[in-house]
Parts: sequence; C-alpha cells; structure tokens
Amino acid sequence: MATVPSPEVLRAPLVVEFPFTRSLGPVQSAFLTGLRERTVLGVKAGDGRTLVPPVEYDPVTAEEIRELVEVAPTGTVTTWAWNHEPRRGQPLETPFAWVLVKLDGADTALLHALDAPGPDAVTTGMRVRIRWAAERNGAITDIACFEAYEGESGGVESAPHGGEFSDPVTGIVAPARLDYTYSPGRAQSDYLGALADRKVVGERCPSCHKVYVPPRGACPTCGVATTEAVEVGPRGTVTTYCIVNIKAKNAMNDAIEVPYVYAHIALDGADLALHARIAGIPYDQVRMGLRVEPVWSDGGRFPDHYRPTGEPDADYDTYKELV
Repeated sequence: MATVPSPEVLRAPLVVEFPFTRSLGPVQSAFLTGLRERTVLGVKAGDGRTLVPPVEYDPVTAEEIRELVEVAPTGTVTTWAWNHEPRRGQPLETPFAWVLVKLDGADTALLHALDAPGPDAVTTGMRVRIRWAAERNGAITDIACFEAYEGESGGVESAPHGGEFSDPVTGIVAPARLDYTYSPGRAQSDYLGALADRKVVGERCPSCHKVYVPPRGACPTCGVATTEAVEVGPRGTVTTYCIVNIKAKNAMNDAIEVPYVYAHIALDGADLALHARIAGIPYDQVRMGLRVEPVWSDGGRFPDHYRPTGEPDADYDTYKELV
C-alpha cells in the first residue's frame, strides 16, 4: 500500500440541465394563455385577495380556487436587487434589476426583470409597466421585462374574467439549467487522475479499514482522514439498479438509446458502491449480482459504461451489505 500523492487539484465547468415537461390545470393554462394575448390574470382567494401569479389552491385554507380576474399591466416595485452580470437564459443580456412588482389590482407581487440604465434608476415604490415580447407563445417570457412608467395607479380594481381563450396553452416545457465550476478536492482529484490511467483507486479508513470508492478524503463513519490508496476492481457486482427513460448522452456526446440502466456497482475490494451505466446487455436482463467490467471510450478519462464479464452471478451474501 502507498500514501496517496497530491497532484494539482482539478477544476472543471459543469452543467446540469433538465427540460421539465408539465401539463397545466385550468388556472395556469388561463394565466399563460392570457400572457400570450397581453392579458394578465390573477385568482381570487377565500379572503378576497387577488393573487398574481395565480395559484390553484388557497394558500391559507388549501381549498381549490378558480375565480379568475384581470389585473392591469402596470404596477409598483415592492423590492428589488441589481443583477450586474446576466447569465445565459435570463430575461435581458445587459445588467438589469430583479424586481417584485405588485400589479395594479393585485395583492401579491410578481417576480420579473426590470430594464433600467443602472441601480440608481431603481427604487422601491417606483411605477413600472409590462414590456410585452414581440413574439408570444404562452409562457412567462411573454413578459419581456418591466420598464419605468410615469403614470399613477388610479385605484385600479381587478375585473372578473372567464379565463376562456381560443387555442389555450395546455402544457409547457420549462428548461432547468445550472452552470457551475466544480473543484473535486484532493481525494477525488487523485481518484480522477488514476481513472485517466484506467485504474480505480480508493482510500482506506485507518480505523474501520473500509475502502471508499470514490474516496471522500475522510471516513463518513469514523470521521478520520483517509490517506492510504487502494486499487480496486476494475470488475464489480451490480447491487441494485434502475431503468431510465430520460434521454441522455454518453461521454462521446452520442445519444443513449432509451430505456437504459443505471446501477450501483460494488467494485471488487471496495466497501462502497459507485453508480454507472450498464450496456452490452438488454435492459431487461440486468439483475442484482450481475458481474460487470468497465468500458473506456477512446481517449476518455473515465469509463463510459460497464458491461457483463460473462462470469456467473455473484452470490447475494457477497454483496448484501452494499445494497
């Protein structure tokens, strides 16, 4: 056994992205369809308040609410924060203010962007109005942003609205995306460095002697640092798995045919199962106890997937503590 070396700590930009598809009930459908038609709808709560954006259940009583009302496209900023560096997918490409706007006729505030020349031009209590997008398709982005407005509120009251539009929006796809820079630290940098050499190296706890793969730098059970490097695998046993029907891409950026299988794999010599994709076998033939081995893509730094070794399945008693 050897002490783990300390190479330069790695850093990499990572993206987590998931397009969330949902159907809309009558309230949300009317609200988004209304935006497409330059109409802002709220809903009346049991206590008489007008809620914008509208919700389907009363936040106080939890009862279903359906009484739609129309409010004005003008309103008042209740609070704000300046965004110095807009990110990808945000409403404006130049610096802007995030604002909560209580539209005239509403009793709650709507979060959106305010186009302003700088933070000195934004104040709590300032009057604003909606700037509609040139092309609208029934989404919150049909409001391009808010802009300063010189008019007064004039005591606008909400007006009843049937919520009926032609060709109503019945579903949306909301892309969720997180961009961040990840620094794995000393232990996982060593682990990733070993994978580049097609080796799987974990670390052993000096107290309980468990071998953790991927290593964490400390034993989660004993709370002591792990520094002893232990090469494990590369073969292992499927301890449990799930069938996935969400589209994804592999390490070579090729689409993975759905359905596919992700599994927890206990590598030989490891006391912690890692997760990876299983290929080279029909998804409905993957099973607990299946013996697998890694498959590296050309030039890849880590296994693209695991495939069956052809060995007999492992006995349950050999991996039951890792399920």
